[in-house]
Amino acid sequence: MESFEGGGVARQPYRFLQARIPERGSAVFRLTARNAMAHHDSEMKEECLREDLRFYFMSPCEKYRARRQIPWKLGLQILKIVMVTTQLVRFGLSNQLVVAFKEDNTVAFKHLFLKGYSGIDEDDYSCTVYTQEDVYESIFFAINQYYHLKDIALGTLGYGENEDNRIGLKVCKQCYKKESMFPSNETLNIDNDIELDCVHLDLQALSKDPPDWKNSSFFILEFYRLLQVEISFHLKGIDLQTIHSRELPDCYVFQNTIIFDNKAHSGKIKIYFDSDARIEECKDLNIFGSTQKNAQYVLAFDAFVIVICLASLILCTRSIVLALRLRKRFLNFFLEKYKRRVCDADQWEFINGWYVLVIISDLMTITGSILKMEIKAKNLTNYDLCSILLGTSTLFVWVGVIRYLGYFQAYNVLILTMQASLPKVLRFCACAGMIYLGYTFCGWIVLGPYHDKFENLNTVAECLFSLVNGDDMFATFAQIQQKSILVWLFSRLYLYSFISLFIYMILSLFIALITDSYDTIKKFQQNGFPETDLQEFLKECSSKEEYQKEFSAFLSCICCRKRKRSDDHLILIN
Repeated sequence: MESFEGGGVARQPYRFLQARIPERGSAVFRLTARNAMAHHDSEMKEECLREDLRFYFMSPCEKYRARRQIPWKLGLQILKIVMVTTQLVRFGLSNQLVVAFKEDNTVAFKHLFLKGYSGIDEDDYSCTVYTQEDVYESIFFAINQYYHLKDIALGTLGYGENEDNRIGLKVCKQCYKKESMFPSNETLNIDNDIELDCVHLDLQALSKDPPDWKNSSFFILEFYRLLQVEISFHLKGIDLQTIHSRELPDCYVFQNTIIFDNKAHSGKIKIYFDSDARIEECKDLNIFGSTQKNAQYVLAFDAFVIVICLASLILCTRSIVLALRLRKRFLNFFLEKYKRRVCDADQWEFINGWYVLVIISDLMTITGSILKMEIKAKNLTNYDLCSILLGTSTLFVWVGVIRYLGYFQAYNVLILTMQASLPKVLRFCACAGMIYLGYTFCGWIVLGPYHDKFENLNTVAECLFSLVNGDDMFATFAQIQQKSILVWLFSRLYLYSFISLFIYMILSLFIALITDSYDTIKKFQQNGFPETDLQEFLKECSSKEEYQKEFSAFLSCICCRKRKRSDDHLILIN
């Protein structure tokens, strides 16, 4: 006959008891035994739930000591950190070459096509002209430089086709449809409809000697109604520096635009230069060496990273699903036994935010790795999106390391302090943000015409944020133009009040909120944290061993009192 094992009651003795008690004719004993068994099943169900909860909230090392369960997720996260960081570093070095090539070409184009370019942009525009002669010379200079590009350019550049599939320059001018202006008499007659007139200059037209295109009526500019002149052209180039890093070269198409802006009619024409670089697949590449073999190794490494992240994604998703099932068991048990619902804080304990962070990181890494493989294969050219995905995923991976440091009390203070202070900090920032926005709008509308840092809302917000951190204070005060005494006095009142309010009051209160949460956490660590329903349930002393003894003694008593000599061959083992 089977014995009692694992704190439970064997099924065979229970059948023996059911078979023997009716023969002895006592209904009391049957009812008592059934109640005892039902109570015992309830106790076993509760103890099983408690053990599952304790195991769920254990650290990986405690789980290994308890059930010899290998911490696969921990090992996988460590391996993923190494792999993802290595992948990011390699991609970052490659992306730096791409960005540097674009920026170097943009600077070279400005020197090639802008007459008198000093090498430093004056503001958001590259340079300015102030006379009609300078305007004509700048336009003709850019056109002549384009025609002699192959003779003067140092880079691997060639002519590209524009939107009309034509090689050459496209020159457009925008003018008011009709205008007559007499400033001396303070009279103006204007039709604000805009005329757009364009001309295409191909290489054949530019090669004529003497250049007939200069004498065209198109280049007779009426500056009193001229709004802007735009010169656009396409160039092609090949980035050969990637070969040194054993990668396939990239082919670029540069869409260049030169704009002479006269919309203000202030006597100052601003010249803007914009170069939009687009990477295209090279049509015919014949490269000898180990470049292709190295590319295959990189693709294999990226594929391995995808496999690692996919395994991590599956394990973390499985853990969340099991946690939700465990939460459902606990909620049903708590409602059945205590006749009340579990608080929201205890319910959220089952949702591991670190697993959610890891899942998001894995999804971003898989997507970014696929884009990276397509970029390496020259099928895609979206470096920016790929860098955002890989960079953000690596950030989340390293932040996820804090989860394992949180198992140690000395390192857990940061996480607990952030959790405790976050609600109060968000409410405080919402109130302080209203004051910040008020100062932003006020500074923009009043100081915008007199200060470079207050020209638009974006720069105003950045300037005020730097002032809160104590940066660039003197320069902000000194750059106010003293053309209006009233505005100058207002700027002093505005800046002094903002700095005093945000640095000495709001920032101090912000730090005080975090310090208060930190002190509270330190006291809890010394004196114990407030116990919730979940924690009290886990700390309840199990009555399993005591009940086993009582229940076993009860069964032995029944069997001994109702035995007869013919039952001597039946033995109940405890």
